[in-house]
Amino acid sequence: MRHMGKKIRISIANQSLELLDEAGCLVRRYTVSTAANGMGEANGSYCTPRGAHIIRAKIGAGQAENTVFVRRRPTGEIYTPELGAQFPERDWILTRILWLSGCELGFNRLGECDTMHRFIYIHGSPDEVPMGAPGSHGCIRMKNADVIDLFERVEARTPVEIVE
Repeated sequence: MRHMGKKIRISIANQSLELLDEAGCLVRRYTVSTAANGMGEANGSYCTPRGAHIIRAKIGAGQAENTVFVRRRPTGEIYTPELGAQFPERDWILTRILWLSGCELGFNRLGECDTMHRFIYIHGSPDEVPMGAPGSHGCIRMKNADVIDLFERVEARTPVEIVE
């Protein structure tokens, strides 16, 4: 069954996420931050995987902006710059999570290159985290207001293409 709906296209080169409608026309463009280590699919690489994906799960509906997630569950914390200063080594996952699953066997699905088992998400980040430049541990980081906006516009199983 072909998915006839919205699509997401993430450009690593442009550090952008585009939401496209059924006809492929641009609905919204957001500035993002992909992996500091560049692109790659291998487990443990801390790279952003390329290729065809889907949104496997939407996590965090109704949670407050800046809700802190660990292992896809809210911790009860609300991120503040003070909390960030207490734990400078943490890679903050905030507000909403769109969990990605690869669609290309042997490239980004199953074996040593499985996007879902690598826990690659589109997720919110602290407002002080710069967008428009690589910096994540593999995920696609977004501003909190942007990830809320995107989250409300897409469904689980929405196709996500990640290109160089």
